[in-house]
Amino acid sequence: MNYKQLTFAREYRGYTQTELSGLIDGLSQSNLSKFEKGMGVLSEELQNRIINFLNFPAEFFARKINSSIENGNYRKKATITKSSIQHFENKCRLIGYIVDEFTASIDWPEFNFAPLNVEEGYSPAEIANRNRDHLALDKDLPIKSICSLLEANGIILYQIDADEKFDGVSFISNAGTPIIIVNKNFSNDRKRFTIAHELGHILMHNENLFPISSYRNKEVEANIFAAQFLMPEAAIKNSLRRLKMSDLGDLKCYWLTSMGALIRRARDLQCIDDSRYRFFMIEMSRYGYSKKEPIEVPIDEPTCFKNAYRLLQTELGYDQEDFINYLSLPADVIEDLLTFDQQVKLKVLKLPIR
Repeated sequence: MNYKQLTFAREYRGYTQTELSGLIDGLSQSNLSKFEKGMGVLSEELQNRIINFLNFPAEFFARKINSSIENGNYRKKATITKSSIQHFENKCRLIGYIVDEFTASIDWPEFNFAPLNVEEGYSPAEIANRNRDHLALDKDLPIKSICSLLEANGIILYQIDADEKFDGVSFISNAGTPIIIVNKNFSNDRKRFTIAHELGHILMHNENLFPISSYRNKEVEANIFAAQFLMPEAAIKNSLRRLKMSDLGDLKCYWLTSMGALIRRARDLQCIDDSRYRFFMIEMSRYGYSKKEPIEVPIDEPTCFKNAYRLLQTELGYDQEDFINYLSLPADVIEDLLTFDQQVKLKVLKLPIR
């Protein structure tokens, strides 16, 4: 048994070492702690009891899931429990693990972005401009199909059903595939900005490509990147001069970003001063827009991961049991992470009268 996999399965099921040891006959917290540190031994009988209790296939404990979640975008991190973050990030690691397992059968699109080293003096805005140019995006137009754009150029996107405190994460899988996971429960404009923010992390803060100094404010840099990537300064600046509340709806429909993001963009580009910015924030709060903005902008759906799953179903004839064996994951995890487009089942109460 890989002791790290045991820790993963225990945390995924939401048990502390003390809780699990209290539920398994013959298992002490001290022995479990030593084992999870790689310093102790558990009998085969105890290992089997743990495996059966946690309800993960025995083969899972010989696998390796250790993708590092370096860039987590959490809305209210101060109020999130450590166990909640742990469970969310472990769920994301499982998605990375599945992507890597699919790699044996699926040819993912090739990575076609242009990472640049912020440590060498490239600014986040410059890196955003370079990548817009690299992708041959029109300098004056918004990015309409952001999911399709990223997936066609080698980044896997996944929409996760998560608590409102989690916006999204990005990481590089063990096999080297860049992955962005975004909370499906937010507005489309927020999801678009989160995706662009996480793209900034992948291009600027990838430790596999460049050594990144710990003093950098990576979250601020990713926000600057996202703002420039979605709302290029040269294209939007004139529209933000003499900005009025009545302008925000049309600008939101065009740029597909939130009113709040447009107001911050106007301040950052010095189209409005701090006093005017405070006025907008007060008005947004007065109208209730700081909690829920009017106008839902469109966003395209991620399809790469979903299509890979369906390709294995149709081309190789995999059913749920095959996926359980293929991935060494329990049925409830397979159902949670590989169920798409669920439909509400209806039934006829009585036949219509003719």
